Amino acid sequence: MQTQDIDYRAGAVNLRGYLAFEKTDAARRPGVLVFHEGPGLGDFAMARARRLAELGYVALAADMYGDRRQGRNLQEIAKLVGELRNEPETLRGRGHAALATLAELPQVDAGRLAAIGFCFGGSVVLELARDGADLKAAVSFHGVLTTRMPAVAGKVKASVLVLTGADDPLAPPDQVAAFENEMRAAEVGDWQVICYGNTLHGFTNPAADGSMMRTALYSAQADRRSWASMRGLLDEVL
Repeated sequence: MQTQDIDYRAGAVNLRGYLAFEKTDAARRPGVLVFHEGPGLGDFAMARARRLAELGYVALAADMYGDRRQGRNLQEIAKLVGELRNEPETLRGRGHAALATLAELPQVDAGRLAAIGFCFGGSVVLELARDGADLKAAVSFHGVLTTRMPAVAGKVKASVLVLTGADDPLAPPDQVAAFENEMRAAEVGDWQVICYGNTLHGFTNPAADGSMMRTALYSAQADRRSWASMRGLLDEVL
């Protein structure tokens, strides 16, 4: 497997992503973006990119903060996330910059692109889908579902899959219901929400042990099942 850092830009901001793909003689392959959790692009998102590469995809773990900045505590993380969520156009612009970078890679079939994201990254994926990005699939793992710019009818091109914990305080039942109504109102052709019972926030990350955020806790079962659901959708649409 080949891995490397890859720099790209969104306006004046330098973003440093992480690329993973298997070196083969195959023709162009589908590309998948990976959007990181609140702390920033680190080992977890990079490991997921490598797992996607093992499945035959070209995976780009995107950097949403610039120069691969990391939040060291909840206060720093909240500031980094809040600055982008309060400026959805900037957030979407950085997501589109990552998508354009992936699409331009010589290994990638630009007609077969998808995006997945975890926690904050899950909300990034949904914002890209709402904005009409050329994605075949948009998959959110324990992401925030609210938005300042709801989807409008006919704009969403992606198949949308939301994987959420039934007890996640960042995606409570009323917000799940509101998201479902948003998808209906926007006439999204293919969307699905899967809720995992007895499951909190951050359920895909083994490092989520409740120490940094009491309501973030890893679940091996939900992790396994959600990854399988993602794989099924990517197999279908890519």
